Amino acid sequence: MPGPQEKLVEQLTRIKELSGLSLRALARDSGLSSSSLSRYLNGQLVPPWEAVVALCRSAGRDPRPLRAIWSEASKAGPAPPPRRNDLPADLFDFTGRQRESTSVEELLRTVGAAALDGMAGVGKTSLAVHVAHRLAPAYPDGGLYLDLQGFTPGQEPLEPQAALARLLGALDVTHPPVSLTERAALWRSELSRRRALVVLDNAADAEQVRPLLPGAGRSAVLITSRYRLVSLDGVPPVSLEPLDGEDAAGLFSKAAGLESRAAGPAGDEDVDQVLRQCGGLPLALRMAGARLRHRPGWTVAVLAERMRDATNRFDAVFGMSLRQLDAVQRRTFRLLGVLPGTDFDTAVAGALTGMRPARADEALEELVDAHLLREIAPGRYRMHDLIRQYAAELAAEEEPLAEAAVRRVLTHYLDRARESEPAWFDSEYPNLVAAVDAAVRLGMDEVTAELPRTMRVWFFRRRGTDEQARLLEAAEAAAGRLGRDDLRAELLSDLGWTRAAAGRVNEAVAAYEKAVEISNSPALQLRLGLARRDLGDFEAARDHFREAKEGPGRSQALAFEGWVTMRLGRRDEAIELARESLALAGGPARITGLVTLGLAEAEEAPIHEALRIAEENDLRHHRAWCHNQLGVVLRTSGDPEKALVHHERAAELLEGLAEVQIEIDCLHEHAATCRAAGRTAEAAALTDRIIGLARELNRPHDERRARAEAA
Repeated sequence: MPGPQEKLVEQLTRIKELSGLSLRALARDSGLSSSSLSRYLNGQLVPPWEAVVALCRSAGRDPRPLRAIWSEASKAGPAPPPRRNDLPADLFDFTGRQRESTSVEELLRTVGAAALDGMAGVGKTSLAVHVAHRLAPAYPDGGLYLDLQGFTPGQEPLEPQAALARLLGALDVTHPPVSLTERAALWRSELSRRRALVVLDNAADAEQVRPLLPGAGRSAVLITSRYRLVSLDGVPPVSLEPLDGEDAAGLFSKAAGLESRAAGPAGDEDVDQVLRQCGGLPLALRMAGARLRHRPGWTVAVLAERMRDATNRFDAVFGMSLRQLDAVQRRTFRLLGVLPGTDFDTAVAGALTGMRPARADEALEELVDAHLLREIAPGRYRMHDLIRQYAAELAAEEEPLAEAAVRRVLTHYLDRARESEPAWFDSEYPNLVAAVDAAVRLGMDEVTAELPRTMRVWFFRRRGTDEQARLLEAAEAAAGRLGRDDLRAELLSDLGWTRAAAGRVNEAVAAYEKAVEISNSPALQLRLGLARRDLGDFEAARDHFREAKEGPGRSQALAFEGWVTMRLGRRDEAIELARESLALAGGPARITGLVTLGLAEAEEAPIHEALRIAEENDLRHHRAWCHNQLGVVLRTSGDPEKALVHHERAAELLEGLAEVQIEIDCLHEHAATCRAAGRTAEAAALTDRIIGLARELNRPHDERRARAEAA
């Protein structure tokens, strides 16, 4: 017997049929996104009642009979996915900030956004994380956290495009669109169907943050920055001042454990002196308190006297905390100031200091106890930017071998990357990017050339990013300096593949041709053939595929040769090539041959077989391609309305994938089918979309094709 969810899906499907509209047209008419409507119709998501009402109105139906079914489905809806929580741990001794906390929580509840600003060390991140943990029950889809590196010493601020890639990756979107505009639109779309709280920490300025803001929906964003981001419309600022006397005294007392020892009353002159030296900064107060707590024989008066003797506030607070440590721990602290990346584990600290992991772990624990370091997760550490700056200054003065320490870390990252599974790259990716940048600065060509190479499998899951291209360009240049022509050709091939995946096919061809000059291979000829095919140069593509047939990928080369041969109008020859390919291929390698055969013979059955293989292997981009080609066969056989169903399904599958080439191909065919069906307005909109993409990606051939077909 069907459950409430199945009953609701059945009714919604019936409403769609009664409307007589395609999925996209119904979504547009009812004010919904096509991706959301698709999820409602396949049972992935229970729609809000407002969406049910809008769908019924679009179909001219009364929504009231569905209210009871919808109510039952809402209660019994699909099991929620596990809540994602990227937030750092909350501080156990968080003190004060009641007025600011209340203000931020109210803004998140009413406006869905707030921006904390204030000087370094004033407690912006601590307050943001504290509020996010307090509000966790109100955001069942998770708490996302991203350090934008706006003021991190030794690091460049994270570019919005790279930031969006990491945020979308946190939502399991592994192939984001290429352009910043489309990537931001997808981010807003993904958040619109969730209720998540996003903490964007350490923002450089409004321009960095603006593309990362949520749109409509129930998600919220909390930003921190040293600057007041007044130009962010719809994001009210909340400024943090240093803690006042009472809150500062309370935090210092907690950190120092004054409640449990005879160290003088919290309001005496010595405490006031310590508070003045700390300037009301929570970071400094915790460190001063920790200093006192670790010296049972000291009184507050002794602490105040030691702080008065310091030369500046940094030295008064940070330097005093350092002086309670032994020489090994102080050296560890200094070297952490020059460590590339945002966070690290014990193994990295061991490589940095040259110590055994157990000894490094002991030093890190002491730094945590002294509040010079935070353990953000078990065995994973991060240093506050202000402390990192102080540590780097000390390293510049006192660590003549600091560069050698960094070199050990970079070698460690390369060794780990060579033996690690893809999951390791998920947590270490920002640090690996920083490691390559550091290797470039230090002239470590071996690391610069090899580290991006080890990331090939990880990059395949997130292909086509500008960051990937930048790393590969640096790696190729380093391989050239090393005289490693084989590696250089390999990296150029990967760079071309990255450019092609991003839709920048002319740049891909340039990289491939440079690789061919160094070391030709059938695999390179196959990639060149694909790029020439994507540029519409089918004669040149066929020549490359013929050369590629001499290698181990013969079945694929035959299949693609058959495809371009068919596009050249040589149907019988294309059929022969497709069948020859299918005789050699197995599994997903059969898809191209089957689709070519189906198109050349104007038969649906081979393409349905290709679609089945794509579905069995969870190849979403191939599924989209198969649906698109089914639309072509149905259109040419005289059934454009049925063809449109497949084109629309292809468009839905491509949402969230960085498959620009397939998307452009699908848009061309979708527009042609709309024209065949007499839907001129929809065809014109699709043509405009093709032209926009073609101009953005410097693909004049696609613009010419779109204009010619529209004419």
